[in-house]
Amino acid sequence: MKHNAIRFLLKYARFMILIILLIALSLLSPAFLTFTNIANVLGQASLLIIVSYGMTLAIVTKGIDLSIGSVLALSSCIAASIIKSQSIILGIIIGLLIGLLCGSINGIMITKIGLTPFIATYGMDWIARGLAYVYMGGTQIYGFDKAFRFFGSGQIMGIPVLVFEVIFITVVLCFLTYKTTYGRNIYATGSNIKATRLAGVNTDRMVISVFALNGLLAAIAGLLYISRLNAAEALIGTDFTLNSIAATLIGGTPFGGGEGGVARTVMGAIIMTLLINGMNLLEISSYWQTATVGFVILLSLFIENTSKNFLV
Repeated sequence: MKHNAIRFLLKYARFMILIILLIALSLLSPAFLTFTNIANVLGQASLLIIVSYGMTLAIVTKGIDLSIGSVLALSSCIAASIIKSQSIILGIIIGLLIGLLCGSINGIMITKIGLTPFIATYGMDWIARGLAYVYMGGTQIYGFDKAFRFFGSGQIMGIPVLVFEVIFITVVLCFLTYKTTYGRNIYATGSNIKATRLAGVNTDRMVISVFALNGLLAAIAGLLYISRLNAAEALIGTDFTLNSIAATLIGGTPFGGGEGGVARTVMGAIIMTLLINGMNLLEISSYWQTATVGFVILLSLFIENTSKNFLV
């Protein structure tokens, strides 16, 4: 009986953490359950979920992408200038292509040049951020058309449009990763790349495609981010990389590769967003906020490791 109780607690630990957070924040802050704050939380969580999906796929393949925030900034800044000076559609297309290109270069450096994912994406992080600084020249772009702003700040029946966009992306990625041969090959590559290669799978192509998709997701998040803020500058997205790693780990995708997935990441991103939002409402020092997020990450890793012993 005791063993079954432990199995139950471990299996639904993250869901229970989420419920406890919701109850605690509702009791501690009267501003938490207001419409304005809930809409703000949904918007923040939506953007974090999108970039965390890319990080999750990279980690599933036993890699990591440290360039997400910078690729987000570069693609959105260039897109913003085109949206303001030419057209919304052209700006969006260019922004997505830049993200796709940066992600593909990451994948090529890893597979063809032989760099580790950490080094390749760390280098891209500096390059993309530097190019964003050069392109923007210390200026900001703001005051976008209402049609573009709708994608990031619009509402449908009181629900942020971002929520519907994230649901669509989630459905597509869940189908792609859980129901297709391509998705199975992603997990196989992360689990044992040599065996997967011997089985006839082009693992280089798999890794390149995953990082290309990661760059594309970063660009999508960047476009939605500037749409929501109604402004673009080279400094945006600096926190997204570390926050997406945290959301992925809290969601239960381990660094070992071949496990986890985007469905888990949703829970991790929501817990992260609620935690940060709640501490802001309670006016908790940013130093304690950082320490608290670190504690939750370690707790999640402990739950994941312990689960492997009980949920077999």
